[in-house]
Amino acid sequence: MTEAISAPVIQTERLTLRGLGPEDLPYLQPFFASDRSRYVGGLVSYEQSWRFLAAEIGHWTLRGYGRWGVDDRATGTPVGLVGLWNPEGWPEPEIGWDLWDGAEGKGFATEAARAARDYAYETLGWSTAISLVHPDNHASAAVAQRLGARRDGIFTHVRFGEVHIWRHPSPEELR
Repeated sequence: MTEAISAPVIQTERLTLRGLGPEDLPYLQPFFASDRSRYVGGLVSYEQSWRFLAAEIGHWTLRGYGRWGVDDRATGTPVGLVGLWNPEGWPEPEIGWDLWDGAEGKGFATEAARAARDYAYETLGWSTAISLVHPDNHASAAVAQRLGARRDGIFTHVRFGEVHIWRHPSPEELR
């Protein structure tokens, strides 16, 4: 039997990345009930949001890594979900980010994704990472660019259609 893995806590200058739990559902569900989630499977029911949260938590056990809930250290307020993602059918391990309403435009996605990438490279020993971005999601493409990622092809997602693959700099390139 596989043993549950807890997400480590990571602190950045302005953010705390921490494991997800049931207390995140009141933030996750409004995101998935809004147009903000249109590029990541949104406009889903409360029950589907719960299932999404369960999958995010379970990813840690199944893969040994996953995404973190992200809190603004100044206020303690949850601002989004950022981290490492590689479900079955994915082309390769991804760094992904979703910000709750009102948290965009403050650099939180870039700061948290950089911390997640550092964890992937330094702790997990990854040699590369991608981010999948819908062609119309210009804000996420801008985050990928700020992280130094470059366009590297297209992946056809079973539900979202064609998405752009953004390749992150390798650990060697970041040194």
